[in-house]
Amino acid sequence: MRILLAILTVALTSGYAADKKKDDPNQIGNRDVGKCLNFYSLEKEIALGKQLAEEVARQSKLSQDPTIVEFINRLGQNLVRNSDAKLPFTFRVVEDDVPNAFALPGGFIFVNTGLMKLASEEDELAGAMAHEVAHVAARHMTCQASKGEIANIASIPASILLGGGLGGYAARQAMGIGAQTAFLKLSRAAESEADYLGTQYLYAAGYDPMGAISIFEKMESMQKRQPGVFGRVFSTHPMDAERIDKTQQEIQKILPAKPEYVVTTSEYRDVRERLIAQDTRKTGDGQDGRPRLKTGTPRPESQGEKDERPTIKRRDLMQ
Repeated sequence: MRILLAILTVALTSGYAADKKKDDPNQIGNRDVGKCLNFYSLEKEIALGKQLAEEVARQSKLSQDPTIVEFINRLGQNLVRNSDAKLPFTFRVVEDDVPNAFALPGGFIFVNTGLMKLASEEDELAGAMAHEVAHVAARHMTCQASKGEIANIASIPASILLGGGLGGYAARQAMGIGAQTAFLKLSRAAESEADYLGTQYLYAAGYDPMGAISIFEKMESMQKRQPGVFGRVFSTHPMDAERIDKTQQEIQKILPAKPEYVVTTSEYRDVRERLIAQDTRKTGDGQDGRPRLKTGTPRPESQGEKDERPTIKRRDLMQ
């Protein structure tokens, strides 16, 4: 009996210590995030994610703009460096006006151009991306698959998975959405943990953690205005006032205030404006649909005329 009590005491103490680490952003990278019943090794998880990412890439229109793609990758890798993730990440940009980002197992994250348009400041975009990094760091997809909570993985015949990919399955879905709905409809607990961890990663990367609240509020407002149009996003990312309030309370509880946070940069402003300008050129002025003359691109200014260094807008909390 004493031995049993001792074992239970050690287990409870270890669990309490692990929870305390999870609440401490200074312990990021040194805690057991993603510890669960999981039948997938990291190698198998990466292989599964790579296979699914290739299918999404075939079904989607990926951005080929090196400026936009490089910026998203650099932002994402900065968040990864300030996370609990134990594997390499790949970030891709999808030309899709739906404001969304989603993660696949093994560190494959897709960011829609619609999210960049919605996020007027860099900390908002980073907040949404940090949430997806958290899903991967906590291994939510393969944890749930191991528990049988994502039934579609088990229901897809092994012959399809092992030979020829998911082409036949995904062909019945539009723009790779099958991967999101079949593989990424995570539990409310997983979404809540991704909010919690993602906000810490955002904070650790130097961004204003309120950026996560701001982008959530924008998405909630959009959900109310156009529930049908954005239903596919919120089927995998349910958004409501309770979730936003909970995240705000957690920020106040566990994140020590800093004198300054990065809110946005001139580089993000330029990349976002470049994206919006590209869409404008594709659609004309958006008023009557008539063809428009393409105007010449202004010559770049000489190096002495313009300072290309990114400027940083900071929110001073000490005032």
